[in-house]
Amino acid sequence: MLERVEANIRANDLIAPGGEVLCLVSGGPDSTCLYVVLRELGYDVSALHVNYGLRGRDSDDDARFCERELGAEIVEFDARGASEAELRAIRYAQAPERLRATGHTASDQVETILYRLVTSGNTKGIKANRDDGVVRPLLTLWREETEAFCRERAILYRADASNADTVRGLIRGQILPLLEQLHPAARANILRALDRRRTMPPALATLIDSPAGSKRVDLGGGLQAVREHDRLWLEHVPVALNGEVRWGGWCIRSSLPGLRVRGWRPGDRLAGRSKKVQDVFVDAKIPRSDREGWPLVVRGDEVVAVPGIVEAPGIEAVRA
Repeated sequence: MLERVEANIRANDLIAPGGEVLCLVSGGPDSTCLYVVLRELGYDVSALHVNYGLRGRDSDDDARFCERELGAEIVEFDARGASEAELRAIRYAQAPERLRATGHTASDQVETILYRLVTSGNTKGIKANRDDGVVRPLLTLWREETEAFCRERAILYRADASNADTVRGLIRGQILPLLEQLHPAARANILRALDRRRTMPPALATLIDSPAGSKRVDLGGGLQAVREHDRLWLEHVPVALNGEVRWGGWCIRSSLPGLRVRGWRPGDRLAGRSKKVQDVFVDAKIPRSDREGWPLVVRGDEVVAVPGIVEAPGIEAVRA
């Protein structure tokens, strides 16, 4: 288990080797496991506990436990009446200048995916490395594993009875058990949704979701994404033909002024003619899959040459 945590830390560059990290601890098995595991892995670990004062004596007992067993600094708040989101904001506002770690596990990841799927229609999960300096080293472990770790090492931890009254407690206690009745691997299958979710630039997502039949967007870095009904491809932005241009498998040369090289666009026609470039491709038996990457030599919006198919004086095109 220690090796899996260390592998996750290194893969996501969460903590520098032997570096300092502040564990945000609740006293439960996950954050207690986090504290002990990071210490055993050789990190410079300290702890902080936020006492929200929500459960009276039980909250105070949690704070005393974290102070006694984990050496945690205690921060007191009267957060009665605060929402779950407000409580999280209070917690993550502590020690913002330091690298902080939380005990979120794969079990929390599954619960988060389900919550966001139902409430917003997306499968975004918990980040291993937040933008505000909070990291999650235990995301490759299940909650059962952190509890087993504590039992096997005779490590004490606290159980928060109020968890059952939260949204996450509803998912954990009622919804997931029902889903596991449908399929015993329900949790692992939900977790795989993270591997299959769309991760793309916003401009590309807009292109895919657009109702327009034909559309193109700039992705930056000299690339454009083009969609023509049910086909999508990437192409370079038009390049000035100043002497020589390499485009895909073609080397195109010309000394004529005002020429550019770009990809095919729906509706393109040969200069001075009514014939569409699409028909030129059809006549030349160019497969549809090859047309999007085929270079055109243009002046303004007029297609002057189609390398290998339609030649023009002063333009030389050869396969590179």
